[in-house]
Amino acid sequence: MRVWFITGASRGFGALITEQALAAGDAVVATARDPSTVTARFGSLPRLLAAKLDVTDEVQAQAAVEQAVKTFGRIDILVNNAGYGLLGGVEEASGAEVERLFATNVFGLLAVTRAVLPHMRRQRAGHIINLSSIGGYQSFIGWGPYCATKFAVEGLTEALALEVAPLGIHATVVEPGFFRTDFLDDQSLSRTKAQIEDYHATVGGMRDFAAGANHAQPGDPARLAQAFIALVNTPQPPVRLPLGSDTVAAIEKKNAFVAGELAQWREVALSTDFPAGA
Repeated sequence: MRVWFITGASRGFGALITEQALAAGDAVVATARDPSTVTARFGSLPRLLAAKLDVTDEVQAQAAVEQAVKTFGRIDILVNNAGYGLLGGVEEASGAEVERLFATNVFGLLAVTRAVLPHMRRQRAGHIINLSSIGGYQSFIGWGPYCATKFAVEGLTEALALEVAPLGIHATVVEPGFFRTDFLDDQSLSRTKAQIEDYHATVGGMRDFAAGANHAQPGDPARLAQAFIALVNTPQPPVRLPLGSDTVAAIEKKNAFVAGELAQWREVALSTDFPAGA
């Protein structure tokens, strides 16, 4: 029986992954700011621990991890799922809005990871799975600050995977595309208070798109949760796992664009080294 530690487990991807892990016979530490929301959804089960956790509170993160280890003896899989979106232009996003976004999506992820890693190092085993996004590989109009948090998660995970590999620990960043969850609902998506008229055609268009796309996204959340089970069952998991045809298409499109731009500017790029033998 493996032990999962899942943040933001009361709804969305977190709840569905919790459900699949329990169905697989594993134990789950399902965390939420209000743990009663976890119990209300799943009931009281011997293999389920509903733990209080606001990921922006490092003391709470340490306490939740200690409670998990005390209850189940170990943590095998950490899923850093907690996070939210911010829709608005780069100029429209206030300093306070961006700081709050990074506090949850990046610094909260780091706080939980720091709390879990000493136990995984002691075990010489474990798998850390960080939720990124299609926007963690390619940025989009209206999502600059949000994508910046997910770009950060990508960079952190790539470095972490290299650092923990000699210790028997894996790290994977998962990049979901648009899935039919409540991500575009007000409870998961914030919007910048400021809206600048000059960005009406660009960011404004994205606001309209987001409103129309809500609950009409192409991805099936239940199948995403099943993919997590396949991921943790793999002896050698990937460092990066895109999920959804839209993410795959975005990655292929960006890779082609970067390759083309590099070819166009290759001479200038290489011109900045010292001359050979200098």
